[in-house]
Amino acid sequence: MKKLQKGDEIRVIAPSRSAQILGDEGIKEAALVLESMGFKVSFGEYVHTCDMQNSSPIAERVADIHAAFADKNVKAILTSIGGFNSNELLPYLDYDLIAENPKILCGYSDITALATAIHHKCGFITYSGPHFSSFRMKGLQAYQTKYFEQCLMNEEVYDIVPSEKWSDDLWFMDQDNRQYEPTEWKVYTVGKAQGKLYGGNLCTLNLLQGTPYMPELKDCILFVEDDEMTNPETFARDLTSLLQVASGVRALLIGRFQRVSKVTSEQLRFILDKHPLLQDIPVMYDVDFGHTQPIMTLPIGGEIAVDTASKKISVVQF
Repeated sequence: MKKLQKGDEIRVIAPSRSAQILGDEGIKEAALVLESMGFKVSFGEYVHTCDMQNSSPIAERVADIHAAFADKNVKAILTSIGGFNSNELLPYLDYDLIAENPKILCGYSDITALATAIHHKCGFITYSGPHFSSFRMKGLQAYQTKYFEQCLMNEEVYDIVPSEKWSDDLWFMDQDNRQYEPTEWKVYTVGKAQGKLYGGNLCTLNLLQGTPYMPELKDCILFVEDDEMTNPETFARDLTSLLQVASGVRALLIGRFQRVSKVTSEQLRFILDKHPLLQDIPVMYDVDFGHTQPIMTLPIGGEIAVDTASKKISVVQF
């Protein structure tokens, strides 16, 4: 699969929520940022369809995915935003067509289901990283863009380090009055590991258990995050479920939680203390991915190395 280059066309699709909820101005702002980075931006035919659940019919979302992969001019695919229902599409995708036309697919949150299924069924790396809508964000955009470009445009092994600061505000509601705090990736267990990377939004990934779309999580590194709808009890249950299907996990990375979830450091360490497995592998939390800002881009099905003592993530195969 070819890396993204300046001048390439990026196709925006809406496999979960409709792009319509971004508004015309929001769509224009995000497109202008990507164009300023040197890309051409095009849109799926049905990205503006919006039903009573802010999504669109399965057939329309599937058609836009197929069209994006089949179009030889399109070099990368960005999802407009997350949502709740990209897993509805999985039985209806033409995985042969997609496998014959491998290209970058990037998004996060609910897109975890789509990206993981396509990686598993088609055999190429997909990406947990910014949505199209994420490029509207002004503050902290430099960190997000840096690792988006490093992962999708670069050929050399590279390291990811913590952002200088982070935010848990509704930036899309007010870009001018942001509240920032110093970043600290926190270590639960010291150690080093290297392996294949799987993960994303935890509750979404768990939707794939027992389906043909779930990869075998053997000897891998897991990265998990969840949004404002989680709480300590549901996160504990969902993490337990994932650990019970994984075999020989080498390391665990946990994205930073939104404060409304009440998954505090104290609560999280209480949850992690329950699992003997996690006492013997590297574990780090409050890492720069998930539903706070900024976020890094990570390769689903790629390979990373983790050193929690130095709080470093090295992206090896991507």
